[in-house]
Amino acid sequence: MIKIEKINIDEALRYMGYKKNINIDNISSLLNTCEKNLINSAKLRYCYKIFDIEKSSENIKILNTDLTLSGKSIYNHLEDCNKAVLMACTLSDNADRLISRLNITDMTSALITDAMASTMIEQLCNEAESVIRKELDIKNMTWRFSPGYGDLPISIQKSFIKTINADKQIGLTVTDSNILIPRKSVTAIIGVSDSPLPQKKRGCAICSMNKTCQYRKRGLHCGF
Repeated sequence: MIKIEKINIDEALRYMGYKKNINIDNISSLLNTCEKNLINSAKLRYCYKIFDIEKSSENIKILNTDLTLSGKSIYNHLEDCNKAVLMACTLSDNADRLISRLNITDMTSALITDAMASTMIEQLCNEAESVIRKELDIKNMTWRFSPGYGDLPISIQKSFIKTINADKQIGLTVTDSNILIPRKSVTAIIGVSDSPLPQKKRGCAICSMNKTCQYRKRGLHCGF
């Protein structure tokens, strides 16, 4: 069981578009309240499975499943790997309901809480990744790569969720437009190798959203 008792406020402020060295003393009390309410509301859940993979010039097959990963980005990501961990994390629908209520009653708190929830799900992913590394005794693993990054189609979400049984294990579902529900959720692929891995390129340059990304328009980055 993973617990997060402190949200990275600087990261949450980044999601809200705050620049560095901004004085936030006038909203510190509100930040503390939003952080406390979110921590008390969110139910942190995650699940994962590890699979052997088979690479070809066209795609990567997750063996013994119906899931196939296509695109140059994911191929480059897993090029030196022989296995892949598929993981999913969520703050549960409790976090969604909290933000929805605040959208009706207090828009400022809603904005702050939404940004904190985006930060919190990334913290959960980091913690889950550490647990996975320890439980599977993994020495060499890549960073997380999610559907929708680069040219890996986001349309694989439903198959991804089914493959690791995330709907039954942590209550994660996917809409017809490939949006994860609960909204503050993440799916990701982590490559595993028996040998040390070279550092792979990441960032806006290889992301399929680099032309329309709202973070980039505001001079920020998404953490990818």
